[in-house]
Amino acid sequence: MATVQELFKAGEQFKRENKVDEAIAQFEAVLQQDETHVLAHLNLAVLYGKVDRHLDAVKHGERAVELEPTDTFNYTALSTTYQRAFEGTRDRMFILKAEDAKQRAQTMQWQ
Repeated sequence: MATVQELFKAGEQFKRENKVDEAIAQFEAVLQQDETHVLAHLNLAVLYGKVDRHLDAVKHGERAVELEPTDTFNYTALSTTYQRAFEGTRDRMFILKAEDAKQRAQTMQWQ
């Protein structure tokens, strides 16, 4: 059985090669072993957005923020995920959430 590090590294390689389905499978495998792996969640937020699975993308972006709520980058990434979800779904709720996440990131930067 591959380690979390090996699975993550393979996912990164597939992502670089634009093999989205394979990368998704690797990052999901990472989470099977370690559900708290923030970088796997962040990668899945991006990759699921690329394949128009916006609700899955949002779920992973939100989970990254839950796991590391003091990391400004996670809120910035979540804002981007929400923006892409809006573009893919035209659901205005995502724009409101994107603005909220962006504001949180900016507020954290000033503290």
